[in-house]
Amino acid sequence: MSSPVQLALGGRSGDTLSAFHAAAADTSPAGSLLEQAQTPAVITLVAGGVALLVVLIGGTPWRRARNVVTIVHEAGHALAAVLVGRRLQGIKLHSDTSGVTVSRGKPEGPGMAFTAMAGYLAPSVLGLLFASLLGADLVGTVLVLIALLLLGVLVMVRNAYGVFTVVASAAVLALVAFVAPVEVQAPFSYLVTWFLLFGGVRPVVELQVKRRRGQARDSDADQLGRLTAVPPVLWVLVFVVATVSCLIAGGLWLLEPIAV
Repeated sequence: MSSPVQLALGGRSGDTLSAFHAAAADTSPAGSLLEQAQTPAVITLVAGGVALLVVLIGGTPWRRARNVVTIVHEAGHALAAVLVGRRLQGIKLHSDTSGVTVSRGKPEGPGMAFTAMAGYLAPSVLGLLFASLLGADLVGTVLVLIALLLLGVLVMVRNAYGVFTVVASAAVLALVAFVAPVEVQAPFSYLVTWFLLFGGVRPVVELQVKRRRGQARDSDADQLGRLTAVPPVLWVLVFVVATVSCLIAGGLWLLEPIAV
């Protein structure tokens, strides 16, 4: 079984996807059905359906899966802070799926605004990146990037629950990459990608619902409102447009095998 690193360094993940078509040599009805069930089009539809279901039904499945969105959200703040020259202090992830990233630097200006803006955009942008990689059959590269993201967050996490959440996510990734059959890697990558694309939209909607109820007065949108003099509701609109645009663009990449 090829490792994710080998697949990523190998350029395209043809070896991984070719495993889905290994049943072609089997002329039996069972082999034919297995081959059809493992085509990229079927994998894309099933993974997208599962991800959409988790995001829409809410409840316990969404609350648990939302930790993934929170990890990426806080990683977005952290990366933006580093890019604009702020000093990153640490990340905390909480059991209510909230999180906070602390950085030191100027309390105002474009750098601080960019840092505040990056959180809600990060899951959708990462999902779009993953979709482009999957569109190029780079399944292994997606797995490697997930591993690097988790490692980077783990280094900066400053509370026990945060460490537990990141380590648990890393354990799932390790099982898929090194224990599960190679045929599992592509479906897993598609599922994560679809979840980031769909899951990036729902927190923005939840944010505005909380704001209308008088909650979340120190949200990213409200911080941006104070930093830029642009009303917070317009920043929420920016988040909605950006995340939905990423969903549409990423969805087109992922659904391309069906259109062919």
